[in-house]
Amino acid sequence: MRFYSTNNPDRLVSLREVVLEGLPPDNGLYMPEEIAPLPQAFLWDIERYSFQEIGYEVARNLLRDSLPDHIIYMLVEKALTFDAPLKPLREREGVLELFHGPTLAFKDFGARFMAQLMAYLVRDETRPLTILVATSGDTGGAVASGFYRTPGIEVVILYPSGKVSDLQEKQLTTLGHNITALEIAGSFDDCQALVKQAFLDQSLKKRLRLSSANSINLARLIPQSFYYFRAWQQVQDRSLPLVFSVPSGNFGNLTAGIMAKRMGLPVARFLAATNANRVVPDYLQTGVFHPKTSVPTISNAMDVGNPSNFARMLDLYGHSHEAMQKEIAGFSYTDTQTCDAIKDIYDETGYIMDPHGAVGWLALQDYRATAGEACTGIVLETAHPAKFLSVVQPLLGVEVEVPERLARLAEKEKHAIVMKADYTTFQEYLMSRT
Repeated sequence: MRFYSTNNPDRLVSLREVVLEGLPPDNGLYMPEEIAPLPQAFLWDIERYSFQEIGYEVARNLLRDSLPDHIIYMLVEKALTFDAPLKPLREREGVLELFHGPTLAFKDFGARFMAQLMAYLVRDETRPLTILVATSGDTGGAVASGFYRTPGIEVVILYPSGKVSDLQEKQLTTLGHNITALEIAGSFDDCQALVKQAFLDQSLKKRLRLSSANSINLARLIPQSFYYFRAWQQVQDRSLPLVFSVPSGNFGNLTAGIMAKRMGLPVARFLAATNANRVVPDYLQTGVFHPKTSVPTISNAMDVGNPSNFARMLDLYGHSHEAMQKEIAGFSYTDTQTCDAIKDIYDETGYIMDPHGAVGWLALQDYRATAGEACTGIVLETAHPAKFLSVVQPLLGVEVEVPERLARLAEKEKHAIVMKADYTTFQEYLMSRT
């Protein structure tokens, strides 16, 4: 398997270059040369596979001939040590819980797989690899956990000051060792722009071996496609159209779902569920993509005004607005609507949902009200509600149980370097690390 840039389909590179480079020199995003359908027998007999075996089959299909099969299985086995259970909420409606990993967020799937893959690729290197990652919430904690004490790899995490929850901040600022946190005076888009500029800075790349752990790195997206197949495996009645409602910010999660569909997963429709940062729903409605400055919301991991993975979405649909519209419907909600949804879900079902999942739930309700046909709807619940206590507890008037691994963070001391959103300052800091 070879890979190309969305800005230059004619230049094909190896998996090693894709993973360790992160971003192509032409500022595109890497994609596999081919996304082939999985064997029909795999989908027909999916009940007999373990989650790890599902991950192996999907990864082998996307990484074909790039790694030995036994290495792919080893990577998946070490990364997938927790499940993605599908919890029913109503008839033909369920929640895919993606928060059972070490940092209680869906980003654990991608970060752990990427850490294992990068460690394998640099196993014989003497020069350290520096990973740059921008986070609007959960990515930073998942990457910090996944790469903590990984030999030969240093991690620098950029996050927007005052725009992540307290526990999210503790997850990425308390580990130390090979993990460094930069608290940027700006937005997530500022953090992401600094990372992208660093990858295009040839003088910097001569001094440091750089890679990315954001979803701009294809290695993050591959394992995110695993749990779409795991969700399908758990659906009891497969006679109805399958609809996934995906809370979306940088759109890596939705892109992974589209890749799963290209591999044969029978998805009728994806719902791009966003908060006030609605540039993709606006595109789906108008055909015009107009990036904007991100707006802070209570579903902060989705506070992205210029989603990187939209370039991959365009590539997958041949830059056709009409083709994308046929498979994806866009929805956007305010914080007030999100809060009301959290209360409604709890009052009706007793289920406590985080703000991101609540946005996905709202999109599914609106879609089902207008679709005109029955469907099986699955909402991706991307984070544990305990990560958003300041929002959820006052709304519901109940105490949310905090898992022990999260509660322990409250007593740990934050260590972060405060930095303005200025590339020269960021460049000088990175140069000083050599």
